[in-house]
Amino acid sequence: MPEASPLFEAFKLGSTNLSHRIALAPCTRLRGEKLKDFWIPGDLMVEYYSQRASEGGLLLTEACPISATACGYLGSAGIFTPEQIAGWKRVTDAVHKKGGKIYCQLWHVGRATVAQLIGGIQPISAVSTPIKGPSFVPGVDYADAPPRAMFGSDFEEIIQNFVDAAKIAINDANFDGVEVHGANGYLLDQFFHDNVNTRKDEYGGSIENRVKFPLQVLEAVIAAVGGAKTGIRLSPYNFYQDTKDSDPNKNWAYICEKIADLKETVSYVHMIEPRFDEVLSEEDKLKSLEDQVIRRQEFSLDPFRNILKARGIAFIRAGGFSKEDAIEKLSAGKADIIAFGRSFLSNPDLVDRYAKDLALSKYDRSTFYGSNPPNTGYTDYPVFAESELAA
Repeated sequence: MPEASPLFEAFKLGSTNLSHRIALAPCTRLRGEKLKDFWIPGDLMVEYYSQRASEGGLLLTEACPISATACGYLGSAGIFTPEQIAGWKRVTDAVHKKGGKIYCQLWHVGRATVAQLIGGIQPISAVSTPIKGPSFVPGVDYADAPPRAMFGSDFEEIIQNFVDAAKIAINDANFDGVEVHGANGYLLDQFFHDNVNTRKDEYGGSIENRVKFPLQVLEAVIAAVGGAKTGIRLSPYNFYQDTKDSDPNKNWAYICEKIADLKETVSYVHMIEPRFDEVLSEEDKLKSLEDQVIRRQEFSLDPFRNILKARGIAFIRAGGFSKEDAIEKLSAGKADIIAFGRSFLSNPDLVDRYAKDLALSKYDRSTFYGSNPPNTGYTDYPVFAESELAA
């Protein structure tokens, strides 16, 4: 691999030794196999992750529900039943066989689900306000099955779910580490954002209160599996699931300071670029951010990186990166690892293509969240040699 490129420099991420700085971003693909009332990783998922594994390369899994009531999507393979654990063990074995490293992203969707998807149980969230619009159950809006605000033993129960899932991931499924999902408008992010979390108790109101529960989850996971095997994903500028914070620069700087101040902290923080959005163009997203805040601000992940770097916490950036953009960020010391999503989906040999400066295959957005047959747009993208032969 080219020594001159910062993409191919070795890096130690907590307790994990990496050979390069290219990671697979966590991407929901919904290709789990149904078993009873839940989904498990089957042969197709084993093949998918194995295809993208490389010597000393980091893969971050799609978000994995930590319990039966943490799921919001059909086809999403969790990590809370023996069958799921066995399926993920097959995935990690396949990745390790190719010399790769793989972390499990731990997920609770909070209000981003409906009772019809979680055994008739009412969803939970920071508040009782539902997400606007249709759910993933045909004909059912989120408002038809609104969440209830967490209270009392709910907090201890969810913390324990995260802890159990983290232990299972490391000890039973043989993952190299875990990433706590604190982004994209899911449960922990529902506490962070001031436009969502309007609670009046110790878990709401000020940023000091809004950060309390997510930090309790993070500290418990660290205590269970160690900070060297724990990371967290954050999205201060994301609008997904009705999240629009009034002052993301100030509030996520505080969140980063609190993470950095933990007695034992995470090995990395993984953040999504402000320009990236699931629906809006880059231009429209940045314009919307400017309109959202009271005063005009610069929007950048750099200040968060600087806060975390002072504590020795590594920084992963994601959000529509090209090879050139990634090299620029790494060269400037503004990231330690770059996570690639869409380009890695359509190029299972992305690491090799970047190493040899080869052209990339285009992705098919219509197959991101399922297809018929399910391997289409999932495991049927060719490696470069096959692409040349087909041309």
